[in-house]
Amino acid sequence: MAFTDLLDALGGVGRFQFFYTALLLLPCGLLACHTFLQNFMAAVPRHHCRGPAAHPAATNHSEAWLRATVPLDQLGAPEPCRRFTEPQWALLSPNTSVHGAATESCKDGWVYDHSVFQSTIVKEWDLVCEARSLRDLAQSIYMAGVLVGAAVFGSLADRLGRKGPLVWSYLQLAVSGAATAYFSSFGAYCVSRFLMGMTFSGIILNSLSLVVEWMPTRGRTVAGALLGFSFTLGQLVLAGVAYLIRPWRWLQLAVSVPFFVFFLYSWWLPESSRWLLLHGRSQLAVQALRKVASMNGRKEEGDRLTQEVVSSYIQSEFTSIRTSNSVLDLFRTPAIRKVTCCLMVVWFSNSMAYYGLAMDLQKFGLSVYLVQVLFGVIDIPAMLVATATMIYVGRRATVASFLILAGLMVIANMIVPEDMQTLRTAQAALGKGCLASSFICVYLFTGELYPTEIRQMGMGFVSINARLGGLVAPLVTVAGEFSAILPPVAFGATSILAGLAVCFLAETRNTPLVETIEAMERRAKEALSKKDAEGKCEEISLQQLGASPLIETI
Repeated sequence: MAFTDLLDALGGVGRFQFFYTALLLLPCGLLACHTFLQNFMAAVPRHHCRGPAAHPAATNHSEAWLRATVPLDQLGAPEPCRRFTEPQWALLSPNTSVHGAATESCKDGWVYDHSVFQSTIVKEWDLVCEARSLRDLAQSIYMAGVLVGAAVFGSLADRLGRKGPLVWSYLQLAVSGAATAYFSSFGAYCVSRFLMGMTFSGIILNSLSLVVEWMPTRGRTVAGALLGFSFTLGQLVLAGVAYLIRPWRWLQLAVSVPFFVFFLYSWWLPESSRWLLLHGRSQLAVQALRKVASMNGRKEEGDRLTQEVVSSYIQSEFTSIRTSNSVLDLFRTPAIRKVTCCLMVVWFSNSMAYYGLAMDLQKFGLSVYLVQVLFGVIDIPAMLVATATMIYVGRRATVASFLILAGLMVIANMIVPEDMQTLRTAQAALGKGCLASSFICVYLFTGELYPTEIRQMGMGFVSINARLGGLVAPLVTVAGEFSAILPPVAFGATSILAGLAVCFLAETRNTPLVETIEAMERRAKEALSKKDAEGKCEEISLQQLGASPLIETI
């Protein structure tokens, strides 16, 4: 008997599973606020050079003073990074132009437009012109933290359990996020963002594993999809909170303080009973299972649970468990190696295309608040379709289809003229919705593909590849300054490649979770033997057909 049979006997998808899933997914929603906070905290307002401070009219901020001190660009707007060395008063006369006037960089700072963004890190630390790369550096440092967190928390969760790293991640995000609002230097801000990025993997990976490992087979698909909906809801919440709270320090504080609450109630959350049993802590596992039975209205069944009864459900699955694991176990055996190699491609490509589209909302020329809402809303119908197809069609077909469709949408966006910003934004939003849906599906798919013995290590490892994709995405976007077609081709082609890689993975719909590496290898061999047997049956049928009198007559 499988462990999932034990969960069914204790109420299946009951009250405990509903409360447990809700309490774990709520922080995941607000985690999306931190991931996309860069779109608002580091937004670049309209700006131009401040006039020469030594000039007698330097305190004059009239339109005439601006026209005389700052040249115009090709669109007729003030140049953001250059100014005249001396005021060109002749430009105040109608139909007058000045050719060859000497210009210089903005030595006395900049004047920023406050109509949309009252306060951003770009304004506070002048991250424009020569320093504009520091803005992208801050986001790259955050993604580097996510990468390091995937490696650290993925390994710790398999050794120390899922709950401990999760509780620590809540506390680390709450403290570092709140501290960021008080730092006055850009260096301290970047360090804090790195620490916040580390918690992304600790929260997402452990929350998903706890949800999947406490959920019976029939509830895993919906539970995994709810993670995606919580992330989408977080994006919508961010748009509203950022619209109401314009100063970046107060915005940072508003999305960080709730994690103190998550840290407090997370102590009540029970550890994964699967992990406890795998590591010989059967008494704690029995206690947790009794609490589950009590909440699900199966107290009598829970009281009858003993270590021997629980062992009878999982003994056959855990007999070959190893006491220690390393990252080499992800490549040691054929079935695990195939899964790992395919998922490395899928996670890297999906992440690169996703963040390439979602992390630079100002490029669309519309309100960033409106685009953020649009990018969040489009995820809802896409995820509803993905959930339905995962339930009735399967994980493999769903993930592959969404990735390939997203790639085609991104590449097709190249042929849309630049002046049709609304159409380009809508098309990009549809592609982003497909990528978001495939991202959430592949989280669930990955958790089902890896055995419990190395599930967190495997998810942490492939998550590292996703973070590498997130780091590469800004570099690809910057390369667009040299070739406009490079970003859409790169994002679209890698997405299609990931969709093809998914086709080599096994289907996991309605199948119990595998507990050990040996059990997974055994399942893979059985599937291969079954396929060979079916092939032989078809061959025999064709031979019999070929020997029929009718065929011989023809």
